[in-house]
Amino acid sequence: RAPSVKRVVLTSSIAAVAYSGKPRTPDVVVDETWWSNPDFCKEMEMWYVLSKTLAEDAAWKLVKEKNIDMVTINPAMVIGPLLQPTLNTSSAAVLHLLKGAETYPNATFGWVNVKDVANAHILAFENPSASGRYCMVESVAHYSEIVAILQELYPDVPLPEKCADDKPFVPKYQVSKGKANSLGVEFTPLKECIKETVESLKEKEFV
Repeated sequence: RAPSVKRVVLTSSIAAVAYSGKPRTPDVVVDETWWSNPDFCKEMEMWYVLSKTLAEDAAWKLVKEKNIDMVTINPAMVIGPLLQPTLNTSSAAVLHLLKGAETYPNATFGWVNVKDVANAHILAFENPSASGRYCMVESVAHYSEIVAILQELYPDVPLPEKCADDKPFVPKYQVSKGKANSLGVEFTPLKECIKETVESLKEKEFV
């Protein structure tokens, strides 16, 4: 309510966007108009996704009621250099592959560099025309692709060679970059994101 506050930039998550229950296949493009479906989340027992969805929905209802200007940033798995001394969930997913995992998950996620996410927050704050939601996903990749990139970058590191199950790989899908690009975001390529993650994990002595 302070008059000095002109805009709120909320860190939400792609979890509040991409889990609508609709099929996600290579020809499907997820964008900012999508919302995760709370009923679907409950049915699938995706409690983290549900929490992010309900939290963002509550925030939009509040700012509408209070007439507050808000922008949300909705990142996927955030990797890249670690600033904090503790390990975050997304970087832990990469670390697990490096530390003797026998298999990799049969899962597909969006991935984005932490520096790009931080920059998006600044751009959303500084740009008067910024509005609504901004999906932050450089690439959607299956864990098998993450392993392949790690193998290319670090050929001497033992990595899992097989998937955790024998089912077909969870399909990839697309996430629109159009709105993020219009804000001025320039995404760091996934290979570079992974290299920065591993080098940071080394520096912090996690690996």
